[in-house]
Amino acid sequence: MQEAQFETGGVTAESTLPIDEIHPNPNQPRVHFNDKELEELSDSVRQHGVLQPLLVRKDDQGYQIIAGERRYQASKIAGLTDLPVIIKDVSDDEVLAIALIENLQRSDLNPIEEAKGYRQLIDQSGMTQEALAKAVSKSRSSITNALRLLDLPDKVQELIFKGDISAGHARAILAVPYEDARIKLAEKVVQEGLSVRATEKLAPLFSVNEPVKSARAVTPQSFKRAAKVLRQSLNTNVRVKNTRGKNKIEIEFRDEEQLADILNKVVGQE
Repeated sequence: MQEAQFETGGVTAESTLPIDEIHPNPNQPRVHFNDKELEELSDSVRQHGVLQPLLVRKDDQGYQIIAGERRYQASKIAGLTDLPVIIKDVSDDEVLAIALIENLQRSDLNPIEEAKGYRQLIDQSGMTQEALAKAVSKSRSSITNALRLLDLPDKVQELIFKGDISAGHARAILAVPYEDARIKLAEKVVQEGLSVRATEKLAPLFSVNEPVKSARAVTPQSFKRAAKVLRQSLNTNVRVKNTRGKNKIEIEFRDEEQLADILNKVVGQE
């Protein structure tokens, strides 16, 4: 095995290291690796070796990966014992930026991984969205749209993470102002396999907050008894109720003849 020898100034060095001395970066923005893609890469590694060195830095546990974790994972599957590396002396703040940029340039991150990587980089380094956009060669609006995905409920973020809905679906769901409605729309997208365009059309319907239905007032038993007595006495339908704070008696009649008959009964009872 070749010994690690640093260039003047101890900034970078190319070397070969035992794979068990190398470990992943716990703050690596990519947390999900496609099993099929890893198997394909491991097959290539078995045949041709690791063609591009991993970028690592020295730490208390050995050597931490800055960029190249997919190559590291594939090499473990392939059974390699040594890996080519470039050892670089970088600060903690630089590690995440390099890892994020490397991932973006080499393989698309899951939209949620990308958004969380941006958020972590901004929080840890104090970098502005504009500076971040320049660092990863993207427009500022792309950074803003990515970060907005983190405003979605956790359940919707999980659907994006698993690939059940796309970032395009997510942007349409973000147009809905209510959290519960966002979840319902996301579930409908998955259940019915809706397109992004169909989701955009549905979003306004889910944006209407359903009014809270007021509880229907319970009719007092005395009202019911009075209505029953009056119906029997007047031989017509009678309702005794409270409307907008006012108590009322409603008496139905078919025509003037029945009205006169009701009046006679009422007057006769006085």
